[in-house]
Amino acid sequence: MVFDIQEIQEMLPHRYPFLLVDRITDVKKGEEVEGYLNISITNQVFQGHFPGHPIYPGVLIIEGMAQTGAILPFTIMEKDELKDKVVYFMSIDKAKFRKPVLPGDKLVYRVKTIKHRGKIWQLDAKAYVDDELVAEAELKAMIMDK
Repeated sequence: MVFDIQEIQEMLPHRYPFLLVDRITDVKKGEEVEGYLNISITNQVFQGHFPGHPIYPGVLIIEGMAQTGAILPFTIMEKDELKDKVVYFMSIDKAKFRKPVLPGDKLVYRVKTIKHRGKIWQLDAKAYVDDELVAEAELKAMIMDK
């Protein structure tokens, strides 16, 4: 299952400049999801992080993993339910940053369900560049009515 940017925007409330996933490339319903973000030097964040030494901010990597993970609850819902629900980020645990992400990189997010009870989802999130782990965290989210 693949979701393009239009389908992602049906599930997530985020929009430019804060929509941090370009495409969902693989889904196992309710279990795991993979997506990516192309990191471009034209991204305004590089004006200040850091001039002359552009590094994609770790906090945005975490947010991108969270947005990708937020797709998971929607993979087990009916399409007509999407418009009435939103996923709220609850917590970040065990976050680690392993390698800088640079302009020109393709940042691949792989997020798996650790546990799902009712509205609460606990997720194992990892980010890769060229199949090398660059960041990881355990995330918790809650699906709510809008």
